[in-house]
Amino acid sequence: MIHMSRIQNIFNQKKQNVLNVYFTAGYPQLTDTLPVMKSLALSGVDLIEIGMPYSDPLADGPVIQDSSSKALLNGMSIQALFKQLEGFRKDHDLANVGVVLMGYMNPVLQYGFEKFCTDAASVGVDGLIIPDLPEYEFEEVYGSIIKKHGLDFIFLVTPETTEERVHKLDALSTGFLYAVSSSATTGGDKDFTAVETYLQKLQQMDLNNPVLVGFGIKDKTTFHSACKHANGAIIGSAFIQSLSSMNNISTEIKDFVNKIIG
Repeated sequence: MIHMSRIQNIFNQKKQNVLNVYFTAGYPQLTDTLPVMKSLALSGVDLIEIGMPYSDPLADGPVIQDSSSKALLNGMSIQALFKQLEGFRKDHDLANVGVVLMGYMNPVLQYGFEKFCTDAASVGVDGLIIPDLPEYEFEEVYGSIIKKHGLDFIFLVTPETTEERVHKLDALSTGFLYAVSSSATTGGDKDFTAVETYLQKLQQMDLNNPVLVGFGIKDKTTFHSACKHANGAIIGSAFIQSLSSMNNISTEIKDFVNKIIG
């Protein structure tokens, strides 16, 4: 029997309107990582994408970059994050939610790639998104290590990615495929009609993986238009922006999520 990952399981049970929310570990405060995760899970979010702060985040817009700098100043590191995540699956509310770590190669390599995968898997992380890991290095070196530890790996595709390459990245990915709605950085406003055309094209490509759309999803309207031609969407900058001004994380996260999926 083929082992099914937690993420694959989520998509098997829910084909549409899957919501993935991104936030930066250790933001707004160092100890906020678990309370934010718990509130997101309780609010009905399907997947939680935790950003590992890095001083030079290439794909991220100003909002996420700013949260990343603050988290680093708070003392967040990969070591600190794994410490915080120890035993989180024992919390009934966090037992089934999908958890993906998003970050960049440099800090992961400093931590040690194999050690990183071992520790991620042992605390209960499901998958990884590393935008600056080139596909040939994934195929030659890192993919087998990721697979050995039972982690899903998610590649990003953009409107500029050729069809041939989309199929290639889809074949290498497990869990889902991350469709970036434009080749700009995260957080900007997007022209959604152009995005829809692109998503329709992906939809007709008969891909192996479910597709989640990210970049520019910020409210109910953009969430639902993204979900029209994809399995779900990813919200990052809009969530971090509202997180920065929250006084009561648990109730205000619930309100934020309700406004999107309600």
